[in-house]
Amino acid sequence: MTTRTDPDVFRTSGYLLLNLATGLFWFCLLVPLTAISVSTLFIGIGLPLGVLTLLLARAAASGERALVRVALGVDIPNPHRPLPASGLLDRARVVVKDPSTWRDLGYWLLMLPLGVAEFSITLVLGATVAAMVLLPFYQHWLSATWEVLLPWGVWSIDTFVKAIPVTVLGVLLGLVAIRLVKLMGAGHAALARAVLGPSRTSLLSAETERLSASRARGVEAAEAERRRIERDLHDGAQQRLVAVAMGLGRARGKLDTDPESARALIAEAHADAKLAISELRDLARGIYPSVLGDRGLDAALSSLAARCPVPVAVEVDVEPRPPTAVESTAYFTVAEALTNLAKHSGATAAHVSVTRTENSVVVEVVDDGRGGAQARPGGGLAGLADRAATIDGVVVVLSPVGGPTVIRAELPCAW
Repeated sequence: MTTRTDPDVFRTSGYLLLNLATGLFWFCLLVPLTAISVSTLFIGIGLPLGVLTLLLARAAASGERALVRVALGVDIPNPHRPLPASGLLDRARVVVKDPSTWRDLGYWLLMLPLGVAEFSITLVLGATVAAMVLLPFYQHWLSATWEVLLPWGVWSIDTFVKAIPVTVLGVLLGLVAIRLVKLMGAGHAALARAVLGPSRTSLLSAETERLSASRARGVEAAEAERRRIERDLHDGAQQRLVAVAMGLGRARGKLDTDPESARALIAEAHADAKLAISELRDLARGIYPSVLGDRGLDAALSSLAARCPVPVAVEVDVEPRPPTAVESTAYFTVAEALTNLAKHSGATAAHVSVTRTENSVVVEVVDDGRGGAQARPGGGLAGLADRAATIDGVVVVLSPVGGPTVIRAELPCAW
């Protein structure tokens, strides 16, 4: 923790002082409503009143989460289950059965005693520090002289100069008070996160759903890639090679009778063979480029930039070398981005940056084109997101009309 009196200290102090008022208000409102709901449960009034009480607790908890985010800098996700679009009875059933609703109610029952303690400690610390620091400026107005008994005599604080040591002690106490206030704020934020946030079970469930969706997208992306390779082989290189074989067969039949036509057919077959080789090279590059495996991302991306018709500056700093899956995902992210840039952006320059942070590899492609790029279903940018999802990565496209376009991928990669 820092001991510097930055705005965070004042926001935390303000929250701890205000918390008594909010805790007292909701305690005095929710406790009587809860008691009345329980006591009238068997005469038909208690159930709707209880649901209303729980809804008030949920609304108050939503406001508290927003206040904790602003004052304490802690973002607490909303743990509530979504209410169904059906009738009031179904909505009431969801509210009552949602465990987070009851935790919201329990939070406000706890806030009154906790608010009293936080308010008292914060107020006493602040008042004591202020009184000690400012003592030289008001000591002459006091009705009595302060006297402190020391081993070597009595210290009378009756002048400005004699009060300065108290100011120094007040400053030191203020540094300690700042630490205590921040510690109380952190403790309160941890309590709010534990009570008002999602439970561990719901977090694990959400993580499981996310991973399942991520793996499903990865499988779909791999299947789409396989179909693309099969299609390119069948419609491209295979057809070229068939044409080469047919041309050579026709040339062999005419070699003795019509050498000139045979030479023309051989030349045509030779051209088709070169085209087939080029298509196979492009296809192999789309699977996994050898330069990436041999020399790493810097050389592979420089090769991509050299083939791009738009000038591209490349910066790569990923040492130590990332795993193969991360490298290939970063490579194909840049490859697809540069392909789209050359075809659609109208850009005159682009910049590719690949850096490594503590827990990820960040890929960023920026161009000065016309913008308007979108990750449409089935498109290349959506395919990048699917490919990144196979390793729990995220791809974000920022492309306002008029540019610039920024494609940013964050790929998990621990040291």
